[in-house]
Amino acid sequence: MPAFVLNSTITSFIDGAFVAARPDSHRIAVINPSTEETVAQLCEADVTEVDRAVQAARRSFEAGSWHRLPVEQRIGVLRRVCALIERDADELCRLESIDLGIPCSQARGMVTARVIRNFGFYADHLTQAAERAVRQDGLYQRYVHRDPVGVCALISPWNAPLMLATSKIAPALAFGNSCVIKTSEYTPLALARFMTLLAEAGVPPGVVNLVNGRGHVTGASLVAHPDVALVSFTGGGAAGRQIAATAAAGLKKCDLELGGKSASIVSDSADLEAAVDGTLLGIFANSGQMCFAGSRILVQRKVADDFLDRFVSRASAIRVGDPFEAATEMGPLAYAAHLERVLSYCKPVAGDGVTVLAGGRRTGAQRGYFMEPTVLLADSADARVCQEEIFGPVATVLRYDTFDEAIAIANHSRYGLAGYLWSNRLDESMAAGQRMRTGSLMVNSPMVFDLRMPFGGMRESGVGREGIESLRNFYSEEKAIAIAMQPVPLPLRLGVR
Repeated sequence: MPAFVLNSTITSFIDGAFVAARPDSHRIAVINPSTEETVAQLCEADVTEVDRAVQAARRSFEAGSWHRLPVEQRIGVLRRVCALIERDADELCRLESIDLGIPCSQARGMVTARVIRNFGFYADHLTQAAERAVRQDGLYQRYVHRDPVGVCALISPWNAPLMLATSKIAPALAFGNSCVIKTSEYTPLALARFMTLLAEAGVPPGVVNLVNGRGHVTGASLVAHPDVALVSFTGGGAAGRQIAATAAAGLKKCDLELGGKSASIVSDSADLEAAVDGTLLGIFANSGQMCFAGSRILVQRKVADDFLDRFVSRASAIRVGDPFEAATEMGPLAYAAHLERVLSYCKPVAGDGVTVLAGGRRTGAQRGYFMEPTVLLADSADARVCQEEIFGPVATVLRYDTFDEAIAIANHSRYGLAGYLWSNRLDESMAAGQRMRTGSLMVNSPMVFDLRMPFGGMRESGVGREGIESLRNFYSEEKAIAIAMQPVPLPLRLGVR
């Protein structure tokens, strides 16, 4: 399998190989956000090419080239995927840094380690997975059999291209499905390379296919395809609504992981140094481009000045620059239009009660989509910067007096993905767990992931959960089977004279 190289034309990966570029295809420039240079050209998959990918997935599924393999063989393939990721981690990290701008020094821990964990976890799960069996009345042996769903449409976003794509591919494969993945047109490099690793690991042709392009063209064609049985989407709310409507029309299973405006509550009982460390990481890692970012920081008034002095000083000292420099702590934003959108939130209007405490501007870099880590102080939880998902390195700080007030402010949002609490009081921790309307809550910790536990949101943060129990039910169908152990007395015999 030829290695993926930069400055090439990226096409769809169908039936185990990259397809030839169509002369009439729409071309999309892939831009390095650190340099603003074009590093590749992307050929957009149209409805015909999407159909080709789905048909390849359907053929592989109907032939049983993957789901009929003995489970030991499938486990072996998943483990080989892990080994190949480890082998090529430097290259994958480099491509992810060129794609997204994440500092290469951080990509090992934030990207490839998570990808290896994705596949390793499901390999481990398959070694122990068992289903229910009962025999209560002596007449029947009853048991549950799981069938794979079929062809899965997997749509992943640009803010964590490889990590989030593989968080869908791994369970889809583990439970025997074939799939077509579409990642963002802004960040296609690492996932294109990853397709060759899947083939090298022994995933049969047609089981995992890749199509590239914009959501309203490639994504819409994929979701609407009649042979797609299931849709998993991570991305924005507007696209999520459209995908849900299209999936509902086709009675397709649909899982949506959408946006967030997560609150980090800092109590006066907190270890302030730990709270500063955690809240900085929670909003400025990956340039704030995380759905679970702790973008609203609620600080108890008694410690607010002390916290803000430390937080602003540390935020202003974050080293922004070239992702390939070892000292860099924060890279650029992913693309030009997104940078301009984020910067628009950093220009308060007189009377809106928002003050810029730090940052709010592009950095002095000659080229690249870099901006300063930004801290805004808001007077009201109703302020635009407190209600809308900014999705960049912009922390909004609010003061509160009582813990009840903090909970009310945290819940005053149309989102409900994650929540954070920094406190050394057990009663506050327990109350937050019971009263914060979020899919996840971290106490004295930034976000941590455990694939055994559910992850997902409430309200406009999405529908469904990711985690072993939820995903096993999502990517497979339960079938109840009853076998008569002896002749069964029938309640009546029809047609006997």
